[in-house]
Amino acid sequence: MHFEDTRIPDVNKPLIIAAMQDMGNVGSIVVNHINKSLGTASFRHATSSRPPYVYDKGGYIEIPEEKWEYRFAKDIIVFGGGRGQPQENEELNELCQDVINVAKRYDAKFIYTVGGYHTSRSFGNSPTTYVTTTSQDMLRLVKKLGIETTPTESVITGFNGLILGYAKLNGINGIGLYGELLEPRIPQYRAARTIIQTLEKLTYQKLGDIKELDVKADAVESRFSSEDDIPKR
Repeated sequence: MHFEDTRIPDVNKPLIIAAMQDMGNVGSIVVNHINKSLGTASFRHATSSRPPYVYDKGGYIEIPEEKWEYRFAKDIIVFGGGRGQPQENEELNELCQDVINVAKRYDAKFIYTVGGYHTSRSFGNSPTTYVTTTSQDMLRLVKKLGIETTPTESVITGFNGLILGYAKLNGINGIGLYGELLEPRIPQYRAARTIIQTLEKLTYQKLGDIKELDVKADAVESRFSSEDDIPKR
C-alpha cells in the first residue's frame, strides 16, 4: 500500500467513519452519501500496489487504480467508499493499521464502521440496523439508547469488521453498524438509509437528507423487479 498526505485537516478530536465496499455496496453508499452531504475535503489517500484484477479492453488490458480517500469536515474524518477493498490480507491489515494511525494522530476517540447484514427475514421497506461494539460497557450504553444489537454470534470478514478489531487492540472505542439486506448482489439503499439514521442517533450529528436514498432504492427495486432471482420486497 502507498499512502500520501495532500493537506492537513482542520479537525479537533474528530469522530471517524471508515468503511469500504461490501455486499450490497452498503459501506460505499453510506460513506459516499456522508461525503456528499457534508461537503468533505480530501486530505490523504491510500493506493493499492497489487491490483486484484485487470480490464480487458478488447485486445489489450488496463490496470485499475485501487484508491481510497481520507476526507474531513468539521470534527469528522471519513475514510473509504469508492469501489472494492484490498483482496490480500497483508494490504487489508496495512490499511486498517493506517486508519488507526490517523485516528491517533488527530486524537480521535471513536471509530464507526458500517456494512451489510445478510438475512432471510422479511422486512419490507424497513430493514433493521444491528450494532456491535468493542466492549461490553459500550454495549450497555447502546442498549440504553434502544438500538438493536447483533442477534447472534458470527464472523465479520473484510475491512468493515477487521477495523473494529484494530480499534479494540489500540484502545479506541469502536462501533459497527450493519443494515439488513436480502440480496447482496444489488445496491441496498434502504440498508444504507437505516444505518445513517442510527449513526445520527449515536453521534448526535445530522448526516444529510436521506430521501435521496429512498428514491434510489425505488429505482433499483423497479429495475430488478422482473428478475426471478431478486427477492420481492
